Amino acid sequence: MRCKSLSPYSSPLTPSPMFLDVQERIIKTCEKAGRKPSEVKLVAVTKGHSVEEIDKEILQHGHRILGENRIQEWRDKASQLENIEWHLIGNLQRNKVKYCLPFSLIHSLNSERLADELQDFGAKKNHVFRVLVEVNVAGEGQKMGVSVKEAETLVHYSQALPNLVVEGLMTVAPYSDTPDTARPYFVQLRQLRDKLGLRELSMGMSGDFETAIWEGATIVRIGSALFS
Repeated sequence: MRCKSLSPYSSPLTPSPMFLDVQERIIKTCEKAGRKPSEVKLVAVTKGHSVEEIDKEILQHGHRILGENRIQEWRDKASQLENIEWHLIGNLQRNKVKYCLPFSLIHSLNSERLADELQDFGAKKNHVFRVLVEVNVAGEGQKMGVSVKEAETLVHYSQALPNLVVEGLMTVAPYSDTPDTARPYFVQLRQLRDKLGLRELSMGMSGDFETAIWEGATIVRIGSALFS
């Protein structure tokens, strides 16, 4: 891994222990839940953090899977970093689809119109987009995502588009100081995933990822717990 435009990285930085702590928590939770740690992918969310911070807190541990919320912020960082598996985890506007070819996975498909835009651009570029349908399980008005009832329709609609592959579902549970509060939302998403015959479950963030792993998360999106 090289930071293309950062000359100060000629000598290694002192890695942060926070990454190791999160990694250990993932492993221990998987063991308690009877799962293999390899079943859970950690997406390190780098929103609001500089390339220098990302290198110190994440990359120095050999981790290369990063998630960004906003296209512009991602473009600034991607121009300085190499050999990264990028995930788009924030809301995607249709006019930003043209920038999305480098993303390994888009977590935020939330409408048929966005599916159509991805399909049209993918067809022009001979590219297949891997996507997750974003589900607003709790029905919170301030959050993006389709309802549980609408999710099945959007999944089937998107599966019929040749330049999209629907890998699974994503959700953001309501914020709470008690991680177990998120459990019923994670259970509901898992049940929907199983009903639809999909594979991936992107759920769980810094405050509730252990609960998400217990309930079947295959991808956890962790930001603040990784940065000092």
